[in-house]
Amino acid sequence: MSADRLPRWRVAMFSLPAIPIAAMGLPLTVYLPPFYGEADMGLSLATVGWIFMLARFWDVFTDPVLGAVSDEVSSRWGRRRHWIVLSAPILMLSAWMLFMPSAPVTAGYVLFWLFFLYVGWTLITICHMSWGAELSLDYDERSAIQGSREAALIFGMLTVLALPALIEMLGEDVGSALKVESMGWFIIVMLPLTIWAACYFVGEPHYTDKPQTQNISLRQLARKIGATFREIWVTIYKNRLIRHLLIADILASGAPAITGALYIYFAVYVMELPMAASLLLLVYFVTGFLGVPFWIKISHWSGKHRALAYASIYGAISLPLVIFFPRGEFWWLFVGNSLYGIAYGASSFLLRSMMADVTDHDYLETGERRTGLYYSLLTMTQKVAAALAVGITYPLLDVIGFTPKAGANSPETLNQLLYIYVGFPAVFMLLAAYVIWRFPLGRAAQAELRRRIEAKEAGHSEHYVSDAEAAIVQYGSSGGIADRPAD
Repeated sequence: MSADRLPRWRVAMFSLPAIPIAAMGLPLTVYLPPFYGEADMGLSLATVGWIFMLARFWDVFTDPVLGAVSDEVSSRWGRRRHWIVLSAPILMLSAWMLFMPSAPVTAGYVLFWLFFLYVGWTLITICHMSWGAELSLDYDERSAIQGSREAALIFGMLTVLALPALIEMLGEDVGSALKVESMGWFIIVMLPLTIWAACYFVGEPHYTDKPQTQNISLRQLARKIGATFREIWVTIYKNRLIRHLLIADILASGAPAITGALYIYFAVYVMELPMAASLLLLVYFVTGFLGVPFWIKISHWSGKHRALAYASIYGAISLPLVIFFPRGEFWWLFVGNSLYGIAYGASSFLLRSMMADVTDHDYLETGERRTGLYYSLLTMTQKVAAALAVGITYPLLDVIGFTPKAGANSPETLNQLLYIYVGFPAVFMLLAAYVIWRFPLGRAAQAELRRRIEAKEAGHSEHYVSDAEAAIVQYGSSGGIADRPAD
């Protein structure tokens, strides 16, 4: 890894696959659950909730497996790019089957193709995040790289959201099938184009911790995977830094996961804006896109963990404002989504950048680069949050008697839906701010970690551990990576 900064155009090329990643992730959270919950699809809301929750938990299982595989099995391209290329046909076929189904469908059909999709999803997300973390050792450049990736994610959301928004602007209620199909085609076209651009124009760093393992046997790989599951629990148990981040991530990711799962029902039935739901969701992501540079600046000023806390507190205050908005008023929800959207982009890129710093600590402690494993833990917690969001809220909709049909719900039922939409995310965001506020690995400690990594890779001996690094060692693990020498 070079100490030189990457040219901006290469950072932009690296970020491109995040566009179809987001274009697939957004419908999976916001559009597909309500789409499969429609009466003509043949599934109840509770069944849809359980299907999407089980699929997400399957994704949790595959994360550490594929994270370990990506760390161990290299090619002449490096560790990450060949796996990203492999994910493309898996995702393209899955998108075809899930976004363009023939109604009615069975629970088994949806579950199978979701399982298959999440294999490709895990490959591309873990390898893309790990690749980004390994492109630089610099504290602030990592934020810039992950911020660029987050901007591409939001751009992908904006673009894929523009499709149903344009359909709504035609002025006719064409239903959700055409909207979902348009998103599917966008994903199928964009995946191969963006993956080719990133893999062709952006290289991978040279790794000094161990040689490439192109010829690892299946038996060795199976043992490695088994060891990985043990390693996950040992890592979480021993390393308070990673526990800190994972708890914060479940909470910070859970808030938008809940609002995303319920947004269509909230906008259509509570706010009575069925012909503007996608357009107003687009507004939310536009402000999220515009907010990313702001949160990058805040992180440079206050540190990443404090910036995340500020964003979470702001989101917890701005979201409940919709309780006081009149129904059927476009501009009121326009303002509400704009205010709440400002906080959207912060948590994802800040947590990814903080995880890159934690992997530095782990490298000095273990002598191994386990970036894929660590990012698999981060994606695991995000998926647990997403699983619980739809797995809990959709059965709750059945409990309160909600029916996704115009005129079928009482005012009391709609108010209960509103309180679920607002209350759970606000509490999650406040808890996330509380958890992350005292995270100890800030700029000074990471600079010390970077100095020691550079000395280690240059073959230099280390004679001094700073007070900042000593505090991280004490906090981060039970045994520590070094003892402070006696005076």
